[in-house]
Amino acid sequence: MKTKRTVLLTGATGTMGTEVRKALRKHPDRFHLILFLRDSKKNRKHMKNEPGQRIIWGDLKNREDAFRGVRGVDIILHIGALVSPMADALPEEAWKVNVEGTKHLVDAIKELPEKIQPAFVYIGSVAQTGNRAVPVHWGRIGDPLVPSIFDHYAQTKIAAERYVIEAGLRKWVSLRQTGILHQELLQTDDGISFHQPLNNHLEWVTAEDSARLLMKLCLDDVPDRLWNNVYNIGGGASFRLSAYEFLRKIFSLLVY
Repeated sequence: MKTKRTVLLTGATGTMGTEVRKALRKHPDRFHLILFLRDSKKNRKHMKNEPGQRIIWGDLKNREDAFRGVRGVDIILHIGALVSPMADALPEEAWKVNVEGTKHLVDAIKELPEKIQPAFVYIGSVAQTGNRAVPVHWGRIGDPLVPSIFDHYAQTKIAAERYVIEAGLRKWVSLRQTGILHQELLQTDDGISFHQPLNNHLEWVTAEDSARLLMKLCLDDVPDRLWNNVYNIGGGASFRLSAYEFLRKIFSLLVY
């Protein structure tokens, strides 16, 4: 018999979180969704409690707020983070949100009796591996993590992931997310869009595919062997492109 599961989602208004929220909301018979949202005018305007969806207003940097969200939850999808380029501009804030925020959630889980601890899904980043030139450009789990010295986002992701791994949680998994293809990609108004050398390689993934993955992780028939491991997440061989090949594809879509 399939049971309805309670899912706590952080980062629900971001690129990946939005698609995950949509994917879960398509199955109201399977999931009860709790959104942990930062209390802001924008979020208050666009997000609301609905049948099958409840909001917890709070800040991951606040330990008490984080502790309010975990009890009675079956699984936590921790997508919320301060990402680049904002993380590069505000490195101290990135450490508070990405590392301390993750620690607060993990510590809250550990306060619960083991038998009722929710599973914890942490979203890492391919940036943790750092720059990898040909011929070792396709990273593997277990390869050294050597992030760029000024990549504060990657550094915070490494620190937070290490805390998750060593915390002794009953069920956890870290998914190192690659670059996400989404509709607003061309609207990025920041020089970071051109930081990639033309011979750099990346295996992209669509926001919808990442959301589908996380939705399936919330089902009650996930095999036990999946848990307590780290995985790279990508779109497969057809999504592997050099920066030059990617730019050619993007620019070919532009209409003059």
